[in-house]
Amino acid sequence: MQIVAQALLVLDLSHGSAVALGLVSLAQAAAFLLFALFGGAMADRVDKRRLLLFTQTLCLVFAALLGVLSARHVVAVWMVVTLAFLQGAALSFDQPARAALVPELVPKDELFNAVSLQSIVFTGASTVGPALAGFALATIGYAGNFFANAVSYLGVIAALVAMRVPATGGPLRTANPRAIREALSTVRADVALPALMGVFGALLFFGPSATVLIPVMGKEVLHLDAQHIGLLFSASGVGAVIGGLGLASLHDPSHKARIILAAAGLWALALIGFAMSRSFPWSAITLLLVGLFQVGVSTTTITLLQTRVPQQMRGRVMSLNTLLIMGLRPLGDFPAAVVIAGIGAPLTAAASAVLVALIVLGVALRPAVRNA
Repeated sequence: MQIVAQALLVLDLSHGSAVALGLVSLAQAAAFLLFALFGGAMADRVDKRRLLLFTQTLCLVFAALLGVLSARHVVAVWMVVTLAFLQGAALSFDQPARAALVPELVPKDELFNAVSLQSIVFTGASTVGPALAGFALATIGYAGNFFANAVSYLGVIAALVAMRVPATGGPLRTANPRAIREALSTVRADVALPALMGVFGALLFFGPSATVLIPVMGKEVLHLDAQHIGLLFSASGVGAVIGGLGLASLHDPSHKARIILAAAGLWALALIGFAMSRSFPWSAITLLLVGLFQVGVSTTTITLLQTRVPQQMRGRVMSLNTLLIMGLRPLGDFPAAVVIAGIGAPLTAAASAVLVALIVLGVALRPAVRNA
């Protein structure tokens, strides 16, 4: 709900500027670039549950503050940008800890299912939330959406308080640059991980995110109202839920690299379909496919990362995944927003899809990676 409300708020404050949306994404990307690797190292050396309690409390405060600013009608674009940076800093520690906690709670042979189900829970919220936001804007306004997000963190905090995590017996040490270098070296030495993470990174960096692409396409090309824009966000979420359920049913498939490459190629085709769309139904269908194939890439990449590295490095290695999802994507959104302002959203989306497809093809021609 906050993602949709924040994007539309920035568009209203900036009189429809895609560049302003890009600035918000750029601020969040800067935070992840600064802190994500350190956050992963910290996750390997402190109690993950307590770290999550701290970061979730911070996120609650930031959401509530944005609600107060909106309710008092004093919010400005620079304030949204600042809060996006602060939330990005908190999530730089939150996301690696969250991802590294999952393997401590489930057996290794169930990890693929667990990651898939985690994606379903996450994207289930992204399915219902945007649709609710579109309708709620007409009744409770921007501030109401932000306050609702703040209240939702209380449920997360309650779950963390109730959680009992098995003791790992590992030493608790302070994060340091050497620990970060060890994780980077481990990934770099793997025969497949660098190339497959490169595919995932290309998809995230060159593919404009929903927060930039959907509001601009919805308002400027499809001429939709807030309710229908919210439904487009939900369509992508529905696809992600379907994709997560499909992956969970596979149990623990072999040749995960082929799943990543196939899903990335189909994602590019779906994005081209969305770029060509000029109707709401076709846009919803293509966005559903975009969400479905993207979760195929992300879930399988996360599973490979967690299963191909030592347990004591999972937090640090998962910080690389956080850097991709939460840092690289917003970083790519700013140049995408500039290009959208120059040549329009449809051409930008189509060009991005073609570029990702070429990168996927180049990686797919390498047998050692393809057979991982």
